Amino acid sequence: MNEAVHVVCPVWRALNRVPSSRLAAKPASFRCHAILFAVEPMTLDASTFDDHIARDDLPVLSDFWETWCAPCRSMTPEFERAAKHLEPTCRLGKVDTEVQSDFAARFSIRSVPTLILCRGGREIARRSGALRAEQIERWSMSVWSSAMVCVLSSIFRLDVDFGLERLSWRLS
Repeated sequence: MNEAVHVVCPVWRALNRVPSSRLAAKPASFRCHAILFAVEPMTLDASTFDDHIARDDLPVLSDFWETWCAPCRSMTPEFERAAKHLEPTCRLGKVDTEVQSDFAARFSIRSVPTLILCRGGREIARRSGALRAEQIERWSMSVWSSAMVCVLSSIFRLDVDFGLERLSWRLS
């Protein structure tokens, strides 16, 4: 089955339905024809961030950083390299906490760089400190995998409650 995934356009913020099988084929926005996955982090502010985490079906990994911060500057090319491997399974964005200080306060950003992974309008995980591209990829995929296991285990418990013990035995 080829399910559609909702992806927010990075330019006009229009919601696009993209077949999951076409995510890697560089789909374009129906409204402005901009490529939905530019394979580089988007620049996010409070408004664009809220649109992406609330309306995108994909997880959004955001780097909260500042221009004066040496670890942030060293992590920038690493984050961009990670974007090439993580998109289109994950959206990546950067939030300049110097410019967006109120927005950073909303997320209680105490140190930079800080990575926050969100999906479905809520924060899933965060990690502070500079990382290499491989570490960013490994961390985000492990967190995402753990979150999916939690979702599946909650479904699994519902199945047990409905008497599908045979299915529960195979899943355990």
